[in-house]
Amino acid sequence: MIDKEHIINRFIKYVTIDTESDPENPAFPSTEKQWDLAKVLVEELNHIGLQDVDLDENCYVMATLPSNLDYEVPTIGFVSHIDTSPDFTGKNVKPQIHHNYDGKDIVLNKDKNIVLSPDYFDDLLQYKGQTIITTDGTTLLGADDKAGITEIVSALEYLINHPEIKHGKIRICFTPDEEVGKGAHLFDVKKFGAEWAYTMDGSQIGELEYENFNAAGAKVTITGKIVHPGYAKGKMINSMLIANDFIDALPANEVPEKTTDYEGFFHLHDMNGNVEKTVLQYIIRDHDLELFEKRKTLMQKIAVDFNKRLKQDIIAVEIKDQYFNMKEKVVPVMHIVDIAEEVMKDIGIVPLIKPIRGGTDGSQLSYKGLPCPNIFAGGHNFHGRFEYVPVESMIKATAVIVGIAEKISKKFK
Repeated sequence: MIDKEHIINRFIKYVTIDTESDPENPAFPSTEKQWDLAKVLVEELNHIGLQDVDLDENCYVMATLPSNLDYEVPTIGFVSHIDTSPDFTGKNVKPQIHHNYDGKDIVLNKDKNIVLSPDYFDDLLQYKGQTIITTDGTTLLGADDKAGITEIVSALEYLINHPEIKHGKIRICFTPDEEVGKGAHLFDVKKFGAEWAYTMDGSQIGELEYENFNAAGAKVTITGKIVHPGYAKGKMINSMLIANDFIDALPANEVPEKTTDYEGFFHLHDMNGNVEKTVLQYIIRDHDLELFEKRKTLMQKIAVDFNKRLKQDIIAVEIKDQYFNMKEKVVPVMHIVDIAEEVMKDIGIVPLIKPIRGGTDGSQLSYKGLPCPNIFAGGHNFHGRFEYVPVESMIKATAVIVGIAEKISKKFK
């Protein structure tokens, strides 16, 4: 039996360490404070008895649980990320524990009138009677992905303490900068030495994912011309108004808040401007590679058309690919997904096999030669003040890791 209080205490220890990454800093890792959690993890992994515990110069933590079998089975791995999202502050996280959730509103912050309500977040109702950990409404929680770290460390500790459970060699890695798209950039797949791995970075209980978006980032720069407004006729070019027209030229319904499942989108996530210059920052997403390429082409075509109409090169679009759909790399080794699905069913979890509407280290790792599906870590409402995680979901995720290790020892005997 995996100890509930032990899981809670470990998770709270991790989330109260600020590890927010920085998309504007090209350094690796992008923030020095990610080292704080990395060093804590190194100490803890050594303490529980793992081998080959290593913290490299890029803030990757790796460790090994040796096989306790007298025959060879594939070496597998589990991966989670250290950093939290820069979309919302992760500084001074004050977790709140709500035992035996009653299905009603959870007041996160009475003074600021911040309420986590099942009327809006109806997923909460799945967890009546369970223990839920939330924020105090002023920060994110960091279950993405410190729930995953908690589960991996707890699962390997459980296997060490229960040698009667047979397993092959297991490698683990905790990566920096996943939230800013760099988590797998310097991941040493050869050093890791696993045939395949699983990221513990999904959301609600049961999630099992081997498809994700193809992804690109787009920077749209509109150059205007400032003139005294009293003498501006025929001379002023207001970049902000042109930016508004550019936004309107993209498909209005192809945005995150109006799409689901396999539907792609254009997401305007940042805009900054004045009369003389406006910059729009987009992310472009689609599961289908052909549609993904068409989205990029459309954005460029709109800019070309605007420039022709305005008879000046006013709009410039710079697009950079970020990652690609891991499905292409996982389907040829689909048994690695099947194993996780079987384990979930064995322990009474209904598998939710669906595409990831986002990215994961697993995508880049799959293209680097380490096939890497994604398993639930249990959290909800990532990257904001309403983030929460049911403790029972973390316990189940821990059990899935243990179950995968044990099942591989039997399947490959």
